Amino acid sequence: MQYILGIDAGGTKTKCVVTNLDGKILYSTTGGAANLLISNYENTFHTFLELIIKCKSVLNFNYDEIRIALIGAAGAGIPSNAKKWEHELNFYLKSKNIKIKEIHIDNDARIALEGAFAGKPGCILIAGTGSIIYGKDLNGNIHRSGGFGRIIGDEGSGFSIGKKALKVLINEIEGYRQKTIVSRLISKKFFIDSIERLIFEVYKNNFDIPSVAPLVIEAAKMNDEIAIKILDEESNELLLLIKSILTKIKQEEIKLSIAGGLLDNDNFYSLMLKEKIKNQMPFIKITEAEFPPEIGAVLLAKQIITPNY
Repeated sequence: MQYILGIDAGGTKTKCVVTNLDGKILYSTTGGAANLLISNYENTFHTFLELIIKCKSVLNFNYDEIRIALIGAAGAGIPSNAKKWEHELNFYLKSKNIKIKEIHIDNDARIALEGAFAGKPGCILIAGTGSIIYGKDLNGNIHRSGGFGRIIGDEGSGFSIGKKALKVLINEIEGYRQKTIVSRLISKKFFIDSIERLIFEVYKNNFDIPSVAPLVIEAAKMNDEIAIKILDEESNELLLLIKSILTKIKQEEIKLSIAGGLLDNDNFYSLMLKEKIKNQMPFIKITEAEFPPEIGAVLLAKQIITPNY
């Protein structure tokens, strides 16, 4: 028997599913964080190794029975990254006496798109730590907008929202602005009460800027005007991503799935965005994802091993 492994490499946890060649789910499990964008990714490869070994122990297959393993990972939208990671992961697994026939690494947004619409046309907007939108047109062509990283992109993301909120906190501490709910929430949760402390956390202690975003959403729910303004500006940036992809996918009706840590549930930010889409783009139908990203990885793997799938 031959197997397909679909893996969704996440910043906090990694999801893995094993199917037969027809896509029937045989086993699913989760592992630790897997971020291939960091310079030393030995830990990420170890996460993949643990998942593969666990699947083998449960299903009792041989490694050479894995027909293909497809991994969705942030940063793999750049072909040179994907090829490099595929080569180095193969080398790593061989050093552990594991040989898999085919390993493919693709963008995590790509497998999310495939899962959301079960391989059919549609668009998926993802806003978590970063932001990106992927779409598939009626001819099966893939399009994308955004996803350029925190330095030159990722508008509407947790990083962008968190950065703006920290600037509000700076202005308050410096005496440029009256106190706000959002700054009070940040100070209370992260024990930041001075510029020196903030500088230390951000520049010396690797402060997790996107972790501030949920506090902005919480403050907005409490009618904090500054928090609402930040979310209004950032949701407009997500609208621009949608409008950008629409120029590439020229269809009268578009299905859109919304995903990512900031949009997965009905909070102040996600509801604000959905209301704007409804009012400004009534031809877009917001739909729930049919399958999770790891199933999307399986569907994409099936297309690779069966081109006419």
